[in-house]
Amino acid sequence: MSKVRSAVKAVLPTKLFRIIEPYGHLLESVFWAARYGFPARDIRVIGVTGTNGKTTTSYMIHTMLVEAGYKSSLMTTVAYGVGKEITPQVAHMTTVSSRLLQQRIREYKKAGAEWLVLETTSHALAQYRVWGVLYEVAVVTNITHEHLDYHGTFENYKAAKRRMFTLAGKHGKKLGIVNADDPESSNFADETANKLSYGVEGGDVRASNVKLRPDGSSYTATVADATYNVECAIPGEFNVYNSLAAVSLGYAFGLSKQQIESGVAALKNVEGRMNTLDAGQQFSVIIDFAHTPDSFERLLSDLRKSTKGKLVVLFGSAGRRDEAKRWTQGEIAGKYADELVLTEEDDRDIDGNLILSQIAEGAERSGKVKDKDMFLVLNRSEAIKFAVSRVSNKADAVVLLGKGHEKTIERAHGEDPWDEVEEARTAIANT
Repeated sequence: MSKVRSAVKAVLPTKLFRIIEPYGHLLESVFWAARYGFPARDIRVIGVTGTNGKTTTSYMIHTMLVEAGYKSSLMTTVAYGVGKEITPQVAHMTTVSSRLLQQRIREYKKAGAEWLVLETTSHALAQYRVWGVLYEVAVVTNITHEHLDYHGTFENYKAAKRRMFTLAGKHGKKLGIVNADDPESSNFADETANKLSYGVEGGDVRASNVKLRPDGSSYTATVADATYNVECAIPGEFNVYNSLAAVSLGYAFGLSKQQIESGVAALKNVEGRMNTLDAGQQFSVIIDFAHTPDSFERLLSDLRKSTKGKLVVLFGSAGRRDEAKRWTQGEIAGKYADELVLTEEDDRDIDGNLILSQIAEGAERSGKVKDKDMFLVLNRSEAIKFAVSRVSNKADAVVLLGKGHEKTIERAHGEDPWDEVEEARTAIANT
């Protein structure tokens, strides 16, 4: 079916193809759901969407359910599987094709899964790739500008995300869990019969006494007459919010205080999400998948506070993706970093030097100067070597953004194998 879609795309004007494309996906989704016997009918689906934090939140919910004794399955950007048998995902896609989605759900059911925690993108919702998935709970992390290259407008992007709540409003518990502190997503739960909100400044489930540490955070979560002492092993204030979403889910489904507290604490890391690399070096090396302006703001503001020495930030911006964010990425990173190293990040068939120049324009707004505290090194391996050569003591930190867990890097000729952790290890060993 993808071959048919490619052939149609080749002969139709782009605007017309954009209009009819979702209906082609819909037909495909209906076909595969029927082909695999509508497997989602007998599994309880928790959907997680948002601009940032989807993967970590999905993992937290899944881990909490597994630790509580439930047979939960998981599909995210990073990995998929049942219980603790999780397989890394190689493809550069969050919500997989309708065929693979239905196939995996059927496999999970055969393995005895009662639950599915499904990270769900705006693309998948707009293209009806999740048709036939009976969401019972919809969770949103936050909504900021992203994927406007596909959706066209921010309103279209929000409408696509909101669709998951509409779907969740038709089945099972009909529950929407929203971020009370995020004005763009806080009203999503109007689509569901039941609503639960979370936040630090407001919400039904509220965090107080928040203590941020380099290795995680702790806080008190309060809802109605229940109080939870939460320990989150993944650092960053944004992960306070992600864990609050998990606490909200646990509360809504009647998990005990011990199950919620131990379930959140049990998740020690998510590949490519705030991972700290120890390869014997004096300085800190942090690897994260952050690639949106909002994730840059959240992550780098936290790291600026905790880094006492020099903060060196390496990143790029993907080709054939939202071009408008490149200037903003540069400006935000330039505001927090002492030095920037700009490099490739899945340039595909777009001129990498052009992408770097666009990011550099944004960084210059924050006062960065080329070849003084901003360096353009197109080859990512060479860029990582250069970045680690710019620091020398234990107070310094190098942050590698944009690739995270991904196992390939997309260039003009196709995909090449990639492992950000191993590249960093090699760079440290050779510096």
